[in-house]
Amino acid sequence: MTLPKKARERALRLRELLAYHAHRYYTLDAPELSDSAYDMLQRELRALEERYPALLQKDSVTQRVVGEALPMLAKVRHEVPQWSYHDAFTEEEVRAFDERVRKISGGQPTYDLELKIDGLKVVLTYVKGKLVRAATRGDGVIGEDVTHNVRTIAELPRELRRPIDLIVEGEVYLARSGFLKLNEERAKRGEPLFANPRNAAAGSIRQLDPSIAAERPLGVFIYDVGRTSESFPGTQTEELAYLAELGLPVNREHRHADSLKDVFDFWEHWREARGAVDYQIDGMVLKVENRALQEVLGYTGKAPRFALAYKFPPEQVETIIEDITLQVGRTGKLTPVAHLRPVAVAGTIVARATLHNEDYIKEKDIRIADTVILQKAGDIIPEIVSVIIALRPKRSRRWVFPTHSSLCGGDGSIERVPGEAAHRCVVAGSFEQQARKLVHFAGKHALDVNGCGQETIKQLMAHDLVSDFDDLFTVTKDELLELEGFEETKASKLIAAIEAARDVPLNRLLIGLSIPHVGDETAFLLAAHFRTLAALRAASEEALSQIEGIGPIIGRSVAAWFRDDANRDLLARLKKYISISEVSAPKRGPLAGQTIVITGTLPTLSREEAEARVRLAGGKAGSAVSVKTSFVVAGSSAGSKLAKAEELGVPVMSEADFLKKLGA
Repeated sequence: MTLPKKARERALRLRELLAYHAHRYYTLDAPELSDSAYDMLQRELRALEERYPALLQKDSVTQRVVGEALPMLAKVRHEVPQWSYHDAFTEEEVRAFDERVRKISGGQPTYDLELKIDGLKVVLTYVKGKLVRAATRGDGVIGEDVTHNVRTIAELPRELRRPIDLIVEGEVYLARSGFLKLNEERAKRGEPLFANPRNAAAGSIRQLDPSIAAERPLGVFIYDVGRTSESFPGTQTEELAYLAELGLPVNREHRHADSLKDVFDFWEHWREARGAVDYQIDGMVLKVENRALQEVLGYTGKAPRFALAYKFPPEQVETIIEDITLQVGRTGKLTPVAHLRPVAVAGTIVARATLHNEDYIKEKDIRIADTVILQKAGDIIPEIVSVIIALRPKRSRRWVFPTHSSLCGGDGSIERVPGEAAHRCVVAGSFEQQARKLVHFAGKHALDVNGCGQETIKQLMAHDLVSDFDDLFTVTKDELLELEGFEETKASKLIAAIEAARDVPLNRLLIGLSIPHVGDETAFLLAAHFRTLAALRAASEEALSQIEGIGPIIGRSVAAWFRDDANRDLLARLKKYISISEVSAPKRGPLAGQTIVITGTLPTLSREEAEARVRLAGGKAGSAVSVKTSFVVAGSSAGSKLAKAEELGVPVMSEADFLKKLGA
């Protein structure tokens, strides 16, 4: 196969970049990339090497154990070679691993499933039952002597229960609760903060002064026997029991698996429950249970063929910006959008990410064809964290904000809002903008008209059935039946949903009206304070601005919206079709004065329902986790918000505990 020049150049850049970041991570304990972003870059290089074998080099990070010893620590040559694990991120990769094992074993293998602790690997040597040496993995052949620091870990025995010779492998970790406290203390002293618990643990163990490690809440789990003077256990499960019998700390959270269903069930359970333990885990390791089969399967130059690290969905990934276009919002604001090479992040496929505004693009120096780090902000919104400049191709090009767009009305002119970073259409009211306003009006947070999404709204607008909010209530079933894709059942359901939306709480109406700066929380504050639309409409800018949680910017925006004659006329028309109910906020309640953040998928409540209960209990529904957050209610697939809560030490509870707190 011919090796394309572009592939060769990309592989070279990836190899150089990975070597740099591996040195920062493994040697200096000062990472600049997240673990998941590093993993994605390594996977891209491995895929290139597999597709083009001519690219493969023996010293590639995909073919060897990465790491090196620090010069100030004594060197140790390992008596038993040390390995890392090959990674898997999808069920398909796990099934492929299982298929390879089955071909060699001639049947369905069983596995031992263990949590993958995100810490620093150590190799411990006991002679006649006494701990004589502890070393880091290093490059798999040469490690660092860290005996003086490992001895400070209270739960690690200096003497085994039997006087045997033993070499074991394990992971030193720093408790998450201790990590937060450690960083708080470093901040007070003006010292640089640790990036994560893993690097804090590594930084503690790789010190010359053991008193530093002794002050930190380090723990260790032992998971493998490298050599023993006794009979070797016959299975991985028996091996863990053997280690525990000798008095070594073993993680109890492991499980035997007879099938891949057991594997996937265990992985899914811990993907959701990883916040339940006080140490950081980034996946699980599945190991062939039978030791004789392990010996048959053997090793590659880097990793055992009988084990696999099955990682949790990455929260940060790398991808490529293929194009940048504009989209128009319901207020006429124009937002640049990056079209990405599709990539899985936090469990979903992402192909687009907002770039916010012109200043954001310039600040991050984002260009078309750039390789970027992507994450999901607040569990939901794809966000570009940074550009990997080292991988920028020559064909990359800057994106310039256009002066005209077909998304705008009139002649399509665009202007930058004075004093702001935003751009908007000079002439508002284009088809696209109005469609977005109508979709928002009918959306779940506002009037909640089920079945009235973007395609339906555009179809209604294209056939001149709807042009503004009030028109939605004039649509008939017969008119819907004339449209493509509408049959009796679908038309009846949409009409029923429109009828149900005629009775609307004031806060939901305010959300749907697309008043600038008025979202869920602000709408609730306004509705609870003024109680009726008439009272709100009559409020002055000063009166609005004085409401706690509103302020002058929102007060000015709301007052201006209600002064506009077109908006007043719209409200008059709407009131012919809808009944507006009052919203009252309790002055006291079980959550009074507290800020609660809802994240993930709850068992019985939607996020909107849970946030409504927070408000009715006197609390505030927050959108982001901070030190001011009282607690977080987390469901399944809780991502960065849950991680942030754990990092800050914010209490986390289940839906059941949340409902108990409310007295429900």
